[in-house]
Amino acid sequence: MLLYTATGALIGLIVGITGVGGGALMTPALLFFGFPAHIAIGTDLWYAAVTKTSGLFAHHRKKHIRWDIALNMTLGSMPAAILTGLALSIWFENPESYASVLKTALGFMLIITATALIFRSRIVKALGKRNPGKTERNPAFSLRLLLTGAILGVLVTLSSVGAGAVGTAVLMVLYPRLLPKQIVGTDIAHAVPLTFIAGVVHLYLGNVDFALLAALLLGSIPAINIGAAISGSIPSKYLHPTLAGLLLVLGMKYAIF
Repeated sequence: MLLYTATGALIGLIVGITGVGGGALMTPALLFFGFPAHIAIGTDLWYAAVTKTSGLFAHHRKKHIRWDIALNMTLGSMPAAILTGLALSIWFENPESYASVLKTALGFMLIITATALIFRSRIVKALGKRNPGKTERNPAFSLRLLLTGAILGVLVTLSSVGAGAVGTAVLMVLYPRLLPKQIVGTDIAHAVPLTFIAGVVHLYLGNVDFALLAALLLGSIPAINIGAAISGSIPSKYLHPTLAGLLLVLGMKYAIF
């Protein structure tokens, strides 16, 4: 278990420095160690729910969260996560029989996450020139949020990836007037209940290793705080492209091969 604690610490440090979602790094790491896809994804969802909860309270205290947006997305994502779990339990006899589905979804989401990281700065610059007006008050926009949440609910349940980087990219496009801290806070407010309910779904399916989870959290929780504290002194212009390239390669590996 010492190896898994050290892995949790390393990934926690990277997450604290770069802000890249832990799921995009943790699930491939667990697969590398030989864990089955269903255990890696189910355990990582609980890891994400626990590690993001402290961030949720911090952003709430600082009033960085647009709860109306987070609620609309959650109303779409939570039912979708539950239905995805039911579909897996009905259509497949055991976790091993849907391993290929999980790995393909993981690869797909890693590619999307890498793309979001690569083009995030360009998206910010492009949206900064737009004048979105009152779009966010349009009732159809709530429907878009519900649909976006539903899509994320399915994909995050299947892959454990996307609630962070992909959710943030979507909010940046839909709400270009929100401040970066509001984007992050709102995304976390949606990601916590989504990863929690998806984790419960995988617990029901028997896909969670709590001893492994404890070892990962033991290393990652202090490391995330250390990473966040030193992040300002470490240039991100090299770290983000490197991580994006790594995630892109891993995504192609799981999606294609």
